[in-house]
Amino acid sequence: MTRAITAFAAVCCVAAALAAQAPVPAPQAAGGDGSHSFEGTLSATGQRQSIPTESGRPASAMHLSGPVAITAGEGLSRGFRGEVIGFDDGAGLVLLLGVWTDAHGNRIFSALRGDAIASGRRIAATITGGTGRYAGITGEYSFEWQYVVEAEAGTISGRAIGLRGRYRVGGGRK
Repeated sequence: MTRAITAFAAVCCVAAALAAQAPVPAPQAAGGDGSHSFEGTLSATGQRQSIPTESGRPASAMHLSGPVAITAGEGLSRGFRGEVIGFDDGAGLVLLLGVWTDAHGNRIFSALRGDAIASGRRIAATITGGTGRYAGITGEYSFEWQYVVEAEAGTISGRAIGLRGRYRVGGGRK
């Protein structure tokens, strides 16, 4: 019985390893314009450094990273490591640049805009390009911060919900 369980576990491990190495299916056209929709979630942790400003609202520089899970849609990897670096001037100007990297090193780049990173705030992004299988990708997505927690000085964590977007591959713009 123990050998049967061990053999079954080994077969499951090999099957899982082979499935993880299988290529992700090529994008299938969802819209008449060749665009594809997707949905997901993300969470991020990182550092925020702030200084006071004359407006009373601090200016901040931040660097956050964490998992991005694609839960619906075709053509994108299901998991990415997301990373964003940005600046909030304390007066309403928020500039953020992001990159999602899949398990094979392929990247999707984006420029994000919105209010300061805080619970309940909405962020919109423009997909500006990619590498590898995402070369020529364009599109947009948005999400809402479900919560953002500031722990010890400068450390922040958050979870976003309602990640939804559309993309095209091949350099064409919507």
